[in-house]
Amino acid sequence: MKIHEYQGKDLFRKYGVPVPFGIPAMNKDEAVAAVAKVMDHSGGEVVVVKAQIHAGGRGMGGGVKVCKGKAAAEEAINAIYGMQLVTHQTGPEGKEVQRLLVEQGLDIKHEYYLGITLDRSSGRVTVMASTEGGMEIETVAEESPEKIFKEAIVPGLGWQDYQSRSLGFKLGLDAKQVRVFGGFMKKLTKCYEDMDCSLLEINPLITTGDGQVMALDAKLNFDDNGLYRHKELEEWRDLSEEDPSEVEASKYDLSFINLDGNIGCMVNGAGLAMSTMDIIKHYGGDPANFLDVGGGATAEKVTAAFKIITSDPRVKGIFVNIFGGIMKCDTIANGVVTAVKEVGLKVPLVVRLEGTNVDLGKKIIADSGLNVETCVDMADGAKKIVELSK
Repeated sequence: MKIHEYQGKDLFRKYGVPVPFGIPAMNKDEAVAAVAKVMDHSGGEVVVVKAQIHAGGRGMGGGVKVCKGKAAAEEAINAIYGMQLVTHQTGPEGKEVQRLLVEQGLDIKHEYYLGITLDRSSGRVTVMASTEGGMEIETVAEESPEKIFKEAIVPGLGWQDYQSRSLGFKLGLDAKQVRVFGGFMKKLTKCYEDMDCSLLEINPLITTGDGQVMALDAKLNFDDNGLYRHKELEEWRDLSEEDPSEVEASKYDLSFINLDGNIGCMVNGAGLAMSTMDIIKHYGGDPANFLDVGGGATAEKVTAAFKIITSDPRVKGIFVNIFGGIMKCDTIANGVVTAVKEVGLKVPLVVRLEGTNVDLGKKIIADSGLNVETCVDMADGAKKIVELSK
């Protein structure tokens, strides 16, 4: 799950992490009113108008404007609100800006990058920092890997003061700033751990002219498996920023991700789902989605999954690939038959069933009278659906 920058900063404030004063706005009128409030609070004329979408690179796409005076700020609001903001993370279609953040301008001395995520190679949460703030970390890693500094957090010990000092001095902070940075990092790493984050990124982290260390940005992603512990986050979810099919799938506890191909896939088990996509690619096709119905799916879930796949106009064929262990083949068969009768079948469908109650499942498919292709094995099914989808 992702949240907006202004929501991330609200969370930072809860943990005592310093952030600029800012006011979110859901429309132009709110944004214009926020400009006056921010100026009154800061005592200055400089404000920053920032587009709020679930994507990075907003500044390069024209979604962040530093403005001096109310007239300039209002001009920026009119330009940014409602725009189709295109960044390297949105794709060419971009995203419509429906929320803004109006924030105080600051005396920025230096910009840094700071990120916290799980390093799967070491199995430890790792803090990454760089002097190249404002740049995409992928670009820094490619062009100047020596400028990225890492500190792994030892499980059971947590973030240590010596790690703050080590990282701070590598970033070029002076002794006073390193002390401030130490307190900053204690709070930030606690936020990451407490909230079951999968990513916490500040780009840029800044030092100010008066020696403060402050988060000028806030990008937080949360592990969906931990959301049951954080019911308050549900209120922060912005469904307009999410893929409608993925939102629908989440209602039924289905693991679904939209892809760019034209062959819909319905599979049980993440490993088999990945293998199914691989074998479709091997035979010259392109999967339209990743869909794992899980080991204990009901006929209702299977029906919902089938409806989600068929609602995609790009889909020119569907491959159902089930290995019945916990999941029984007859349950899948009943779900497929029910779904096809409800929504109709306008594209080729290939079904491969193997495992528990496989004979019963095949009989249900055969007796349904539906125009469904069966197959000998997974490879045979992949070949057939690729050909039929052409």
